[in-house]
Amino acid sequence: MDSSLSSQPEFDYLFKLLMIGDSGVGKSSLLLRFTLDSFEDLSPTIGVDFKVKMVTLGGKKLKLAIWDTAGQERFRTLTSSYYRGAQGIIMVYDVTRRETFTNLSDVWAREIDLYSTNQDCIKMLVGNKVDKESERAVTKKEGIDFAREYGCLFLECSAKTRVNVEKCFEELVLKILDTPSLCAEGSAGVKKNIFTQKPAQADASASSCC
Repeated sequence: MDSSLSSQPEFDYLFKLLMIGDSGVGKSSLLLRFTLDSFEDLSPTIGVDFKVKMVTLGGKKLKLAIWDTAGQERFRTLTSSYYRGAQGIIMVYDVTRRETFTNLSDVWAREIDLYSTNQDCIKMLVGNKVDKESERAVTKKEGIDFAREYGCLFLECSAKTRVNVEKCFEELVLKILDTPSLCAEGSAGVKKNIFTQKPAQADASASSCC
């Protein structure tokens, strides 16, 4: 590759964000609304999907690689490796379905503890589908209390009406930019490929058993 082409990166930072939560809470709809500003009823994600979005925040050019994981139990083993190297994790629940909220602590928060390789990783709790206010089963206060207990940022939003969708990604990314260790990892000067799921630091002397 011509070094003059590679000397000027197209972005200042590359961040990997992960979306988790039960099937049907609207993870893919939120991602579609944020990246393409469109909304449609989507069928459940099979395995994992991801989209890339370029944004400018805080005077920095950012490349966001946002991974959208399947919420169904049978895909759970597939998704564990996708936690690796993520600087931000978005936990999504549906404000009209209480079980999607209780599963946050029963399932998803545990997964983060098990699989996240980044102790400074920023977590964002998102209550989706606030356009269905009349069907609400989880109060905003419960969301706030959960976020406080688990050290997450918190927002309620609606992929359908666009309310707070951009805000939830922006607040998460601004918090990442505020965290020196995450910025160092995401810096464009660091040569890495986040599209290959390999451990971030491969010690030459370590045996590659897995």
